[in-house]
Amino acid sequence: MFTAIIGLLGGATARLVLGQLFDFITKWQDSKNQIAQMRVQAEIDAAKAQQQINLLQLQSSLGIKEIEAQVDAHAATTDDDSFLQAVKNTAVTVGIKWVDAWNSVIRPFLATICIGLWMMALWKQGFVPNDWDRNLISIALGIFIGGRIHATGR
Repeated sequence: MFTAIIGLLGGATARLVLGQLFDFITKWQDSKNQIAQMRVQAEIDAAKAQQQINLLQLQSSLGIKEIEAQVDAHAATTDDDSFLQAVKNTAVTVGIKWVDAWNSVIRPFLATICIGLWMMALWKQGFVPNDWDRNLISIALGIFIGGRIHATGR
């Protein structure tokens, strides 16, 4: 009987102790899994935050580039308008006969001298235009042809 009581108590006690031990181990593994999940989630959150920061930086730099492009376009438009006004001003008369006569003579005279000098320089180059010559050609075309087209509409 004593053996039966010890066996009963020993078996019940062993089951109780083993049950508690297994519960402890299960809870310990669950907490380790939760900590690992929290670390992984923290890494995911950090990666998402970095991705968001990169996206905001990209949007910011694109916004700055857009503003720079708008400023450049506005400056180009302003330059074009100033050039067009300068071309228009070459044909304005002031109402004083000798000044208007001087203006009507001096521009063609200076243009003829400049064209002559330029032709001599081109002749020395074998009539192969360089960058400066091409720029001069585009300016002359802009003033004389572009200005005339704008002034007459044809």
